[in-house]
Amino acid sequence: MSSTINILKTSRYLRPCINPSSRSFVHSLPRNFPRIGRFTSEKSFQSTPPTFRDQVARSTEVESFSSRFPRPTIRNQVLFFVGGSLLAYSIAASQTEVDTEYWSKHLVSVSHRWTPRPPTTEEMRKAQYLELGKYLQTQVNQLKDTLAEWPLALRNLALSVYVQAAQSYLDAPEGRRLCWLICGVNTAIYLVWKIPRLAPFMTRTFTHHPLSGRSYTLLTSMFSHKSFIHLLANSMALASFGSAATHYFTLEQLKHGEHQQEATAKWHFLAFFISAGLFSGLVSHTAACKVLFPRLVNQFTTSAVIKNSPAATAISSTAVKTVTAAPREILPSLGASGAIYAAVTVSALAFPDAQVSLIFPPFVSIPIQAGVGGLVILDMIGIIRGWRMFDHYAHLGGAAFGAIYYMYGPQWWTFMRGEYQQLHSPTSTS
Repeated sequence: MSSTINILKTSRYLRPCINPSSRSFVHSLPRNFPRIGRFTSEKSFQSTPPTFRDQVARSTEVESFSSRFPRPTIRNQVLFFVGGSLLAYSIAASQTEVDTEYWSKHLVSVSHRWTPRPPTTEEMRKAQYLELGKYLQTQVNQLKDTLAEWPLALRNLALSVYVQAAQSYLDAPEGRRLCWLICGVNTAIYLVWKIPRLAPFMTRTFTHHPLSGRSYTLLTSMFSHKSFIHLLANSMALASFGSAATHYFTLEQLKHGEHQQEATAKWHFLAFFISAGLFSGLVSHTAACKVLFPRLVNQFTTSAVIKNSPAATAISSTAVKTVTAAPREILPSLGASGAIYAAVTVSALAFPDAQVSLIFPPFVSIPIQAGVGGLVILDMIGIIRGWRMFDHYAHLGGAAFGAIYYMYGPQWWTFMRGEYQQLHSPTSTS
C-alpha cells in the first residue's frame, strides 16, 4: 500500500447550507406534537384547541406529560441493524463463494497447471485482472469501429480519453473500483434530489428522521446526498479509505493460506460498508431518541410552565426570553460519513505508519492515527459543547464500529464464510 493516503474530511461532518443536513438533525417534531401558536382574541381562544404550551402546563397538574408524548423507542431500528447486517454478510459470503468457485474452475479448465492443487487467491485475482484487461481492449476496438466515420482529430481525441480512463480503471485496486461504483449510485440519487417534484418523496425515503418510526431509512439515507460539496467530499474520502480498508481485508484473508481461498474482497467490503453505515445511523438515532428528545420535552415543559405561571411577571424579561426560547429541534440525517469513518478507523489501525495529507491549510502530511484521533476528539467536544453543524454521534459510532471490526472483523468474516461452506458442502446436502 502506498505510504500516503489522501485525507479527505468525511462529509458526514460537512453540513450543507440547507436542510436536511448531512448526518445532522433537521427541523421537525413528531407528528403527534401539536403546533405551537398564540391566540390574539378571546373568540379564537374559545374556538381553537389549546396550544402545545397550554397542554404542557396543564399536564403538570392533570397527568404526566411523558404519558401523553412518550419517548420514541429504538427497538425496531436495533432489529433492523442486526437483521440487515446479518443479511448483508450472508449475501456477501455466498457471492464470494460463488466467485471463488467460478474462477477456480475457470483456471483449472484452461490449464492443467492447477490440476494437482486449486488456484490460490493471488492467482485468481491475477486472472481477473487479465480478463478485465481483455474486456477493456475489446471495448476499445469496438469504439474504433463506431468512430470510423468521425473526423480524424475527433476520433483520436475520443479514443485517447477512453483509453486513459480504461487504463486508470484497470490499474485501480479492486476496492477502489467498488467505491467508484458506490459513488456512482450516490451521484444518481443526488441528481434525483434536484427534481423539485420529488423533494417530498426524497425527504421521506432518503433521509432518516429519528422520530418518524421508520427503520429502512437507516439504509437508504446512507446513499443520499443533497449537497454537491457533501457528495464530492464523501466520494473522495470513500475512494481513498475504502480502498485501504479493502486492501486490509485482503491481507487478512491471505493469512489463512490454503484453508480459505478468496477470489475477491469486494463483497466483504460492501457488507462492512453497509453494516458500518447502519450502526452509525443507529447510534445517531439512539442519541436523538434517548438524549435529545428528553431534553426537547424538558425545554418545552419548562418554558410553558414559566410563561403560564403568575410569578413570571416577577422575572426579568431577559430571563423569561432565555428560558422560554424556542428549543432545539430534532433533525433528519443523510450521508455515508459514518461508514466512511469506520473505513478511516480500520485504515488507521491497520496501517499505523501511513501518512495523510490535509486538504486545507497548512496542507501538510500527518500520521493517519493522529488525524483520526484529532477527528474523534473534535466530535467528542462537539457533543459536550452541543455543536449542531455535524452529527457527532454518527461519527463516533462509525469510528467505534471500525475499531471493533479491526479487532474482530476478520474472524467474523471467516466464520460467516465457514458457515456458508458447511451448509453447502456435499456432506451437509446429502
